[in-house]
Amino acid sequence: MLTALDKEMLHRIADLQQSPPGAFNIRKDGRGIEQRSVPGIEIRPKKDQPGLDVIVEPGAKGTVHLPVIITATGLSDRVYNTIEIGAGAEILLIAGCGIHNPGHAEARHDGIHEILIRRGAILHYTEKHYGEGEGKGKRILNPKTVLLVEEEASAELELIQIRGVDDTVRETQAQVEAGGRLAMFERLMTDGTQEARSDVVVKLIGDDSTARIISRSVARGSSKQLFQPRLIAHARGRGHVECDSIIMDRAVVRSIPEIWAENAAAELIHEAAIGKIAGDQLIKLMSLGLSEEEAEETIISGFLK
Repeated sequence: MLTALDKEMLHRIADLQQSPPGAFNIRKDGRGIEQRSVPGIEIRPKKDQPGLDVIVEPGAKGTVHLPVIITATGLSDRVYNTIEIGAGAEILLIAGCGIHNPGHAEARHDGIHEILIRRGAILHYTEKHYGEGEGKGKRILNPKTVLLVEEEASAELELIQIRGVDDTVRETQAQVEAGGRLAMFERLMTDGTQEARSDVVVKLIGDDSTARIISRSVARGSSKQLFQPRLIAHARGRGHVECDSIIMDRAVVRSIPEIWAENAAAELIHEAAIGKIAGDQLIKLMSLGLSEEEAEETIISGFLK
């Protein structure tokens, strides 16, 4: 049975307040509490380690929810999920983790998703992270996503850290085969003494493969951020890397985009920008009746969309 706190956390990370439709697994405090498979999509626990095998049959369409919530202090949870999307299938996969830490010990979740997207399949993937809690214990999230995008397949990733996560290291590794497409959109906000690192390695290994990596972040307080996206073309592929950050207060932001071509027909571009909120933007919104704080929040919200 889901408690009121469970429902609130699920709403934060997956827009859910009850058991979702379609296939799903809800993990709480280190164990699965609700699970359902549907025709064409099977979810089964791994036999050798904590985690799931998710099997999507060729041509299937549907939604898969894999949210994780932690509501206990002093808990360190690690899960390894393997997801195979059959040829020609189209799936919306909604993951993410919310931590409510009520105590003074740290609460931590390390989640690994290994995703195989078969030929011609389409994956829409959303992962949200959120932290809260009245205790002084840290809320730590370390997600890792490993993808293989086969020929003519497509993957669109939306990776979001809403707020309240004290430390995070996000690793994303992807290989894109001939005619495959990868689009990755990362949105992140840090405050106080929070620290966040994002390491991305995308390899274009087939002709006419494409990749787009876009990162938007806001750093407040004394927080620290490090972005290191690397796009490597081993074949005749096209790619674009873009990192934009708003820096405020005493925060520190490092952005190190890298493009690497091993094929003379590759076309790769990268852009990076770090700056503060423009004064004329604040003045314009304040002239409409917003306070300075409200104007800042409006600009940040629009930037992170």
